[in-house]
Amino acid sequence: MVYRRLDPKETVATVAQLVRRIDERFPGVGLVHVCQELLVIAQESSETAERIARPLYALRACIGVVVLAIVASLGFSISLLDIDRANLSAGDLVQGAEASLNGLALIGAAIFFLVTIENRVKRARALAALHELRSMAHVIDMHQLTKDPAIPGVEAVATPSSPLRTLTDFELARYLDYCSEMLALLGKIAALYAQTSVDREVTSAVNEVEVLTTGLSGKIWDKIQAIHTSHRAD
Repeated sequence: MVYRRLDPKETVATVAQLVRRIDERFPGVGLVHVCQELLVIAQESSETAERIARPLYALRACIGVVVLAIVASLGFSISLLDIDRANLSAGDLVQGAEASLNGLALIGAAIFFLVTIENRVKRARALAALHELRSMAHVIDMHQLTKDPAIPGVEAVATPSSPLRTLTDFELARYLDYCSEMLALLGKIAALYAQTSVDREVTSAVNEVEVLTTGLSGKIWDKIQAIHTSHRAD
């Protein structure tokens, strides 16, 4: 089972190692701070996913007491009914049966609502955390937007608003690769919620994060391939 599930501790350790790698290669750049924030999110997500997986015993106890109270009240109400079977007509029987079914349906809906509260609470927590991961993916993408490789045979003419291009091709490739790794790790952090929950909405949200990070990473790899193609052409 060790190699069949993501280990939250190993995931956090991998992000921590990436922070050190970026800081050693590009000390003090903004990408280091973004990766440090990713490390914080990884630690929080690890704890949150484990907390979501644990049963909410206090909430279950409260719900159990309320459900027992509803059932006991229903039983007590039925025991107080005084039905005169001798004077009971067919119309009265139909009306009574219809009223009883409606009452049972409402009580059943109320009990179902109470029983599913725990799942809704856990779902809300997971979806809020996954929304933060989606936002983080766009933050990472922002840091690679202006990191474009040079076009072979085209002389670069900078304008006053042009971004500074101080990185060599090797450094640019490493920078873009770090961004791609951060996006990949972001997808793995999201997957921590999928392996602790069978809720369809949570699973769907995790898949959306993974699709987003894969798409953004694909754009980055196009740039990396352009750098490699330029070197082969040279």
